[in-house]
Amino acid sequence: MQRRDFLKTSIAASAIVLGSSAQAAVTTKPIDSRKVSKLAFPEKRPLITYSNRPPLLETPRDVFTTSITQNDQFFVRWHMPEIPTQIDLDKYRININGLVEKELSLSIKELKEDFEQVEITSVLQCGGNSRSAFNPIVGGIQWGSGAMGCAKWKGVRLIDILRKAGLPKDAHWIGFNGKDNPAYYETPMFIRELSIEEIEDNFIVAYEMNGEDLPYLNGYPVRLVMPGFYSDSWVKMLSNITVTNKYKSYFYMDKAYRIADNKTESETPENHYKPTKPITTMNVKSFIGYPDNGATLNQNSHVVVRGVAFDDGTGIKSVSISTDNGKTWNEADLKQEHGRYAYTEFRYTFKPTKSGKVTFMAKATNLLGDEQPFAKDVLWNHGGYKYNGIDEVTVTVV
Repeated sequence: MQRRDFLKTSIAASAIVLGSSAQAAVTTKPIDSRKVSKLAFPEKRPLITYSNRPPLLETPRDVFTTSITQNDQFFVRWHMPEIPTQIDLDKYRININGLVEKELSLSIKELKEDFEQVEITSVLQCGGNSRSAFNPIVGGIQWGSGAMGCAKWKGVRLIDILRKAGLPKDAHWIGFNGKDNPAYYETPMFIRELSIEEIEDNFIVAYEMNGEDLPYLNGYPVRLVMPGFYSDSWVKMLSNITVTNKYKSYFYMDKAYRIADNKTESETPENHYKPTKPITTMNVKSFIGYPDNGATLNQNSHVVVRGVAFDDGTGIKSVSISTDNGKTWNEADLKQEHGRYAYTEFRYTFKPTKSGKVTFMAKATNLLGDEQPFAKDVLWNHGGYKYNGIDEVTVTVV
């Protein structure tokens, strides 16, 4: 439909609009203690809920066994609480302005008809995913490991839009912002910037996700897609693209989503390292989707440990599984069918022969030889970003 009124979609949408400040109580450790909410948000199944204003929803562990995350199970992360609940596609525009040869105001129809349409499959992951696993615990949303997903995104190349507007030689920076707004006038707007040099041909302005319109909570009607990069720059409900010749100072560039600018990107709780740099590309990571923590398995059964692995697009070389606390490792079978920016599925067959506790550990290695560290060896940063410790699941064999 051309005009969408999400206020009528569900009770949860009403909570967003009416300004309910209720938040789900979340235990920080262990990660799998989080509970799925009984209340579903618009176009979503019930997910792990941290807040409904702004909506913060995490995907449960058992979803991460396949390479594509379904739209209604995809995690949600917004920064601003005021999100438009009525979207009229006939009136919606993406404005390209600033230091351009010709300012543009593109409708969704023009986006679909006037440019080459492209599709790419890519992981979208919050920079703070798995934040609750850091030791000592840091501030911020105490995500488990479900603030991520992988989808097929369809849209138009960002560079094609910029070329149509025309970029003069002294154009160096591009700012992006969407339709969401703060509730308090002194709260900084969520604006992100990229240098012209950072833009790649596979950055797209997407209007489809897994063959359907973008879900409302995932940025309907259009969002920025940057394969290999953390989601902080994947601006939702994209409405404005501004080209400048100089870097502009914004809170979400200068203060948030930054990490120590040193070789290890780490610091200590006592000494926060300066200078800092923005988080950009993702590091190598894997996650077990089945079995879940606390599951019960039968002796002599054939258990297939399943999960997903990914990185910044370098490519996954292997995923190894250990059942003896990392003393020995066996390679899992891999399934790679959606390209280097997508999830790689892994499977490992295990036959438990005695009763008791068994801990499965998963470790991914990419084509450059980068591999996940043990949880105890993950280097600390005060923002709680880029956690990629070896995943563990403990079950009981009876």
